[in-house]
Amino acid sequence: MLPTNLNTNEVKDSAGAEQEFTRHSTLGTAVIFKDAAEAPNLQHRLTVSHKEIGDGSARRRRSVVRFDLDVDTDTTVATDAVKPAKISAYTVVDIPVGALNDYTDVTSLVANLISFLATTGSGTTVLFDGTGHGSSALINGTL
Repeated sequence: MLPTNLNTNEVKDSAGAEQEFTRHSTLGTAVIFKDAAEAPNLQHRLTVSHKEIGDGSARRRRSVVRFDLDVDTDTTVATDAVKPAKISAYTVVDIPVGALNDYTDVTSLVANLISFLATTGSGTTVLFDGTGHGSSALINGTL
């Protein structure tokens, strides 16, 4: 169960500083948090959602953790700045819940993803600055 407020280092920015989020709404199998310090015209949202399909051994659950940020193009782009632009970053886990007895393999895959995004392999420090191998590839479009 997710807490009502994320204000104890659950979410950090690229400098490793805490960002506080408060529960904004709950819609069925989704919960949306908003950045407690967001500007009214520049939304910063965290959404956690789940969707199940199928039944029996074919039952699957698709779970998504997603961040969306509106950026002010007046300060980020030199030309044709007329409205905010949206940036999204999200993780999807697609689990064959009907075919599994436990989540050991799912847990390992999520650990693989987190470590690839937030480390370089040369140390044990979690990197929030986008320099982990996976984060760098996502941000810079490199292979």
